[in-house]
Order: sequence, then structure tokens, then C-alpha cells
Amino acid sequence: QLHVVESGGGLVQSGGSLRLSCAASGFSLDEYAIGWFRQAPGKGREEISCFSSKDGSTDYADSVKGRFTVSGDNVKNTVYLQMNSLKPEDTALYYCAVNMVPWCGNSEGYGYWGQGTQVTVSS
Repeated sequence: QLHVVESGGGLVQSGGSLRLSCAASGFSLDEYAIGWFRQAPGKGREEISCFSSKDGSTDYADSVKGRFTVSGDNVKNTVYLQMNSLKPEDTALYYCAVNMVPWCGNSEGYGYWGQGTQVTVSS
């Protein structure tokens, strides 16, 4: 069964950095793309990044472009989200999810979700 687990969230000051991890099991990273999402209190879920091990492609939402970097380790079967220059508006519950195709750009294709990890950025 496909399964992903997020970790690495926490409390950080504005301008700080965090690295989130998304550990995958039940599949190889080159089989399916992995997306990162976040949801802040009272707001809808936002897709912020995607990583494809199959073709090495990445996507970013405008809200995080230039500050966040997604990468993958096929040996550890883990996708990372490096978050720099964090802002209070980045505060949210962050999720990773498995896309049912191996490349990015299929926003309707996410089928398996983790439980999320909380990121809180203080001003």
C-alpha cells in the first residue's frame, strides 16, 4: 500500500529555515510524483510544490518560488522541502501526497496523503 509520512515541522522565527521530509513506502519515487501542500487555519489547501524523480522536474507556487526548494533521495525514498526565508504567512499544516502519475502538472491526480506536519513562523 502506498504511504507517505511527513516530518520536520516546528516553530521558527521569521526569516528562518526548516526542512520537511516526506518518507514514502510501498512504491519507488520514480513511479509517482510527490506534491507538497499546505493549509492554514480558515483557508483552503494550497499546492505549493511538486517533485518528479522520473524526469527530475519540479514545480512551485508563486507564493514560495525562490524561497522553497524540493528535492528527492531515491535511496532513502524520501522527498524534502527546504524552506528558507520563512514568513508568518507560511504558518500552516504541511502535507505531502502521492500523484498517480510520475510527473508534475497533474493537480487532480493526488491519491494518497500524509497526516501533515505543523509549521509555525513567529514574527
